[in-house]
Amino acid sequence: MMLEALQPHAVFHWFEEISSIPRGSGSTSAIAEWCVRFAKERELRFFRDEADNVVIFKEASPGYEGAPTIILQGHLDMVCEKAAGCTKDMSTEGLDLRCDGEWVWADGTTLGGDDGIAAAMALAILDDDSLPHPPLEVLLTSNEEIGLLGAQAFDASVLQGRRMLNLDHSEEGSFIVGCAGGNRTCCTLPVHREPYAASAWRVAVSGLLGGHSGVFINQGRGNASILLGRMLQELSLHMDLRLVLVRGGLKDNAIPVAAEAQILVPPGADVQGLCAAFASVLQKEFRRSDPGIAWNVSPCQPELTPMDQASTARCLCLLTCAPNGLQELSQDMPGLPQTSLNLGVLTTSPESLDAVFSLRSSLASQKEMLLRRLSALTRSLGGSIVVRGDYPAWEYQAESPLRDLLAAVYQEQSGSAPSIEVTHGGLECGVLSKKIPGLDCVSFGPNIPDIHTPRERMEVASVQRVWKLLLEVLRLSR
Repeated sequence: MMLEALQPHAVFHWFEEISSIPRGSGSTSAIAEWCVRFAKERELRFFRDEADNVVIFKEASPGYEGAPTIILQGHLDMVCEKAAGCTKDMSTEGLDLRCDGEWVWADGTTLGGDDGIAAAMALAILDDDSLPHPPLEVLLTSNEEIGLLGAQAFDASVLQGRRMLNLDHSEEGSFIVGCAGGNRTCCTLPVHREPYAASAWRVAVSGLLGGHSGVFINQGRGNASILLGRMLQELSLHMDLRLVLVRGGLKDNAIPVAAEAQILVPPGADVQGLCAAFASVLQKEFRRSDPGIAWNVSPCQPELTPMDQASTARCLCLLTCAPNGLQELSQDMPGLPQTSLNLGVLTTSPESLDAVFSLRSSLASQKEMLLRRLSALTRSLGGSIVVRGDYPAWEYQAESPLRDLLAAVYQEQSGSAPSIEVTHGGLECGVLSKKIPGLDCVSFGPNIPDIHTPRERMEVASVQRVWKLLLEVLRLSR
């Protein structure tokens, strides 16, 4: 096994085991069934619901029978993104893990450290009867990455614990104690198609940095689908352009790193020259945030009959006029994004163009404002919207014994105080805190840079330190 020599051995062993199981969002039945078998083999009580959420229960170790129950929580699904040229089918194949002793990553794809490391740590504790701990309820949810759907469907009445350690954070030394609320908003424009005798071209953009839209939305990184829309709009000013299709991004909460369009234009139109000129404009705009941005323009064979002129105009209007990116900064916490949206998935069918946005805000009123803006724009263009996976914000609690314990142990082990933060990213803590009255919870985890991208990697030494922190907090939770 690739990670066999790493410490803590049990954690990396279980991480490698679950990495062999395809577990992209929306396809979690296999990993849920694997977790059930794990529980059965160890004669641990378990619960699995129709949404593929799994709870595994473990009795307190000797001397901890009267201690308050602790919930260990993470999610089973992962964002499946691939590097250009990677041929892996992530729906049927496990990950190709790599390690240099300092970092763990997956060859050509996302790693799934978000949030496979939570499951790996929980499984290591469940599998080891020598570790001291209070009664444990290990909650492994499904489909977190596509709107916290598993947590929203979960019946929390099966849990007794009122203290929860969420292991779904990717920056060591940072404790998350609040998060924004959000939803997935799908804007659909019906399109009409008609034959058009013209030259067909493929226009594609790639090489952007991307990243998690809840983490990097305030860094000004380019959105490939939005930039493609700008390029197409620029071309439409110089020629009678008909859109065949556009597509970009794979997940609503990942900033798209690539996008492409197929277009038809009059014979002889200087598509390559105009694209090259405007590409230089965009490259200048994003020279610092996305220095690797690249454009490719080439003749193509169209996959569909082109849209008519009116449908093309409506689609370009949506792509160029829809709000995207950071909208408001917090007035209470300097530098923290308060409200944002991300055009994460752009697809085209014979009948429609579909644009899926991830909306986030720590203020319900501003989340509603963004929804109304998208709705007004889409409906004015003859389209419709559907909202899925709406989840609440997780509000900061002034009093938190669990937070105080974690901070004290971290201070003792590291020699420095942790950073106590509220995140713009959506966390299941918000959903579960609404379902479990009086829940005291903190989110933390090891260093996992560039999550939701093929550059995702996990620091081995950080996993070791977080594991030590987790075990000590459990030991002191009498």
